[in-house]
Amino acid sequence: MSEGIIQFYYGEGHGKTTAAIGSAINAASEGKEAIIIQFLKARQEHEINFYKKLEPSIKYFNFSKADVCYNELDEEKRKEEMLNLQNGFNYGRKVIQTGACDLIVLDEILGLADLKIVTVEEIRRMLSSVPENMTVICTGRVLNDRLRDLADEIYNIAPEK
Repeated sequence: MSEGIIQFYYGEGHGKTTAAIGSAINAASEGKEAIIIQFLKARQEHEINFYKKLEPSIKYFNFSKADVCYNELDEEKRKEEMLNLQNGFNYGRKVIQTGACDLIVLDEILGLADLKIVTVEEIRRMLSSVPENMTVICTGRVLNDRLRDLADEIYNIAPEK
């Protein structure tokens, strides 16, 4: 088990990404370095331009090349995009292994397992190497039961009305 802190924000409700990014902003306000990696989301230039304003305290990466969400792509473009998403996953793994920041947000990483872009075991291996003094926040709609035991904190974001 890792010595760092692992948090999962999951559920059908809106606000998982917002909460995770808020944690990154809070960490940056304390002089810590944060990295945000987004998966499965379309490249939104207005968001990218905003995140660039937060550098160097918060670094933002979206390895997607598509202008639409992964689920909206045709089969051929999904194959291309899958390679981009796997590259993003590998970058996230490297950040964790090297302790390159104080807090890393892996936004929609849980969806990578749902779509079989990476396996739950690959995510487990990634999270089992979290160094001391690093916080990892993982978001997505579904939290696989095989990941729950790794968590220090789990937040189920669900709509009530």
